[in-house]
Amino acid sequence: MHAALLAGVMLSSRFVPGLDARSAPRTTRAASAIGGISELLRIALFRRLLLIVALVYGSHAMYDSFAVIRWNAAGIGSAAVSVLWSESVAAEVLVFLLIGPALINRLGPSGAAVLAATAGIIRWMVMSQTTALTALALVQPLHGLTFALLHLACMRIIAAIVPAHLAATAQALYALSGGLATAALILLSGRLYGQLGGQAFLVMALICALALPSALRFRPGA
Repeated sequence: MHAALLAGVMLSSRFVPGLDARSAPRTTRAASAIGGISELLRIALFRRLLLIVALVYGSHAMYDSFAVIRWNAAGIGSAAVSVLWSESVAAEVLVFLLIGPALINRLGPSGAAVLAATAGIIRWMVMSQTTALTALALVQPLHGLTFALLHLACMRIIAAIVPAHLAATAQALYALSGGLATAALILLSGRLYGQLGGQAFLVMALICALALPSALRFRPGA
């Protein structure tokens, strides 16, 4: 789900106003695109952004692929599953529209990224240990932090450090980083779930934990 949404950002970036692609030779456009990517990847903070996004967004792969399967196997019915999924969607909307901007202003991008990664660790650890409906209902709203809050933090960083002429390219790389990581971890998730069952969510918690060192330095000048 998240990979598809992020890919949409990459695809939509072609419509950002700027150079009319039809007016430039193909080789010039290709060289310009490669040059833009190279310029962005020379920015240490932008590389850090791509790593954090790959790890935290990618950690949702197990959830997207096997959460419902595990819940159904534990006897949780479709109505309860729908409520659980609705919780995560509602939390995401709430963070995007109301809570998130205030948190970013208060914590800064670094604090917000640390909070997002920590929320992921807690969420996946709980899901690895229990299928109790009450516990699941309590951690589902953390999706608003693991996805929406991190997105807002990344947008704040991109706006602060990326030159205006590379904004669309930065958005494309941002989407690609999360999308590719999620796709790769979905492939890995099948093997992990087959071998570990619900304990495989601990691997996703570890992946979020790996984002913490970069998240602590997720601010201009760090």
